[in-house]
Amino acid sequence: MQPMAYIKAPSIFVFLFFTFSFFAQEVQKDSVNQLDEIILIEDITIRNATGITPHSIINGQTFQKFNPIDITSAVNQIPGVYVLSGALNTNRITIRGVGARTPFGTDKLRMYFNGIPVTNGTGSSTIEAFDLENLGKIEVIKGPKGTAFGTNLGGAILLDTKDHEENQTKLTNSFTLGSYQMLKENLSFTHSEDNFNLSFSYNHFETDGYRQNNSFDRDGFLLNTNVDLSEKSKLGLLVNYIDYTAQIPSSLNQTDFDEDPTRAAGNWLAAQGFEANKYVLAGLYHTYEFNTSLKNTTSVFYTYLDHYEPRPFNILDEFTNGFGVRSQFKGMAGSFEYTFGGELYKDEYHWGTFRNLYRDNNGNGSLQGDRLSDNSEFRRQFNLFGTLTHTITTRFSAQLGLNLNKTNYNFQDLFNQGDANTSADRNFDAILLPSFGLQYLFAGGKLYANVSRGFSNPSLEETLTPDGVINPDIAQETGTNYELGGMSTLFNEHLFLDWSLYHMDINNLLVAQRVGEDQFIGRNAGETRHQGLELSARSVFELCKDLKVYPYLNYTFSNHSFVNFVDGDDDFSGNPLTGVPKHRISSGLDIKHTAGFQLNLTHQFVDEIPLTDANSLSSDSFNVFNAKLGYEAQLSNHFSLGLNVGANNLFDIRYAQSVLINAVGFGGALPRYFYPGNDRNFYGGVKLGYLF
Repeated sequence: MQPMAYIKAPSIFVFLFFTFSFFAQEVQKDSVNQLDEIILIEDITIRNATGITPHSIINGQTFQKFNPIDITSAVNQIPGVYVLSGALNTNRITIRGVGARTPFGTDKLRMYFNGIPVTNGTGSSTIEAFDLENLGKIEVIKGPKGTAFGTNLGGAILLDTKDHEENQTKLTNSFTLGSYQMLKENLSFTHSEDNFNLSFSYNHFETDGYRQNNSFDRDGFLLNTNVDLSEKSKLGLLVNYIDYTAQIPSSLNQTDFDEDPTRAAGNWLAAQGFEANKYVLAGLYHTYEFNTSLKNTTSVFYTYLDHYEPRPFNILDEFTNGFGVRSQFKGMAGSFEYTFGGELYKDEYHWGTFRNLYRDNNGNGSLQGDRLSDNSEFRRQFNLFGTLTHTITTRFSAQLGLNLNKTNYNFQDLFNQGDANTSADRNFDAILLPSFGLQYLFAGGKLYANVSRGFSNPSLEETLTPDGVINPDIAQETGTNYELGGMSTLFNEHLFLDWSLYHMDINNLLVAQRVGEDQFIGRNAGETRHQGLELSARSVFELCKDLKVYPYLNYTFSNHSFVNFVDGDDDFSGNPLTGVPKHRISSGLDIKHTAGFQLNLTHQFVDEIPLTDANSLSSDSFNVFNAKLGYEAQLSNHFSLGLNVGANNLFDIRYAQSVLINAVGFGGALPRYFYPGNDRNFYGGVKLGYLF
């Protein structure tokens, strides 16, 4: 038995909950505003969610609890959101179980960076394109209730850069070293004056990785600037550039995972598989305030991705050009608050595959051979949206939202001629997606209810048959979400609780069935039911005048199942949804001293995950504990210093940080389900700041 693996979710939950209740009796009232993330941050951070739309936020105080390369652990603090990380470049974000069946990557949600859409034309998002040290906050709208942000079944993730500090010019450099030859540096310059703000940061990161064929090397920069053209008008420019090369160890079968999790999959190791990416996001945005009751923000943007990936089965060479415009109006009219606007996104995706002759390359890895395919796809999404929020009384509000989506795919086969050519067009019918919400405020908290309709488009693979032909029968997933939740304070405002209950039925379930090493087909296979409870609890108490302790717990209960799912001769109806743990906990203890010292102890429990639709195999549950000690000091009026050391996986357990569902073995090989998490590892960093 693995160390600490015997601890089960319910026992931890009960213990920590009563611990919070006991310690909360000692909380000082003047400490309340110092609480961070998710609950109270709502009162001190500008949010993007419109009107009374429920949302969750984590900010820089949460990011500082973890290694600066560990964006997944930060996001996993949010109940209902789970990031499965196969590697630094292989992350799959699921929200309330939506997206759990996606083989690789993140889809079925919308992602925005400073209000600019960064989800591509088929719904794929890559959070690894953004440096955690450049982010100021991450806001999550769970489920399709975010009318202004796409109404995808998974919801929306809104990434924002750090706020400019008024009338300051500052140079900051953070430098981190760690296990696996890890080195990370982030150099940033910020300048702010009355009508002009500028921030520029350069980041470099490299590591050999825990496993074979697991190195990662990244460089990037971020430019964010805005200028006040007048009292009513502001113009801004955002440019994010990332260039990285990451080796791919891929997943392991059960035997290799048990014997030596540092191994890479044999075929990926022989091919020395990797991916090389160049990613550019450029956006120009303008805000105009017509009067105190009406404001418009319009952005035009361009994205570019150049991706090259030698795999054992072939070599993929692709690039994507994306461009679009988003315009949103916000206003007030008496007791009504309204938002309306539109978003047009188009991209051109060009990809081809080549033979990989690594077996004939004398052990030197991948070697590009003859072309196997040459394709282009032109993808277009158009969203119109509007919300109307009415404050009926000082305590009671109602909100109505509508989103209209129209999606088109145009696929062009540039390789085959005549009857073998598979070019085709796929137009999805326009779909209208409503949302209705209620909110009631009471002394010390609020209650809310929401019902909303959402959808998910099929991915590129799901739109094609095994022969590469557009599948005319594939349909969009649709679902209706019902949610009840609230936020409240207990024990004379000393314990803070945030909770939600939800129920969502999804029809026309999209299933990507693997029929070859690099071949998936999609089909609509039935219906799933997503039900669950999400709970956040946090408190603060004083050990002495200069020392405060902040305990917190985030708990997710997922009761997700197939309602109707028949696959050939197999009927999986009633089985738990593949790829989703039933219980998940993120908890911790932050200890802060007025002298500048801070200790962060964090814990994550993940229950077993069903790996096959038949529920014949599951991953093991696990507990992972991390610790970080930091110190910050103002050395003079101009110089500041920060020091930190940390350790991850303190008890050195073996666990799967990500899994692949319904894995298939080819050529007599065992199916590979598991992506091992890192063993015990350490890091330390220095942060220097100079205020001009």
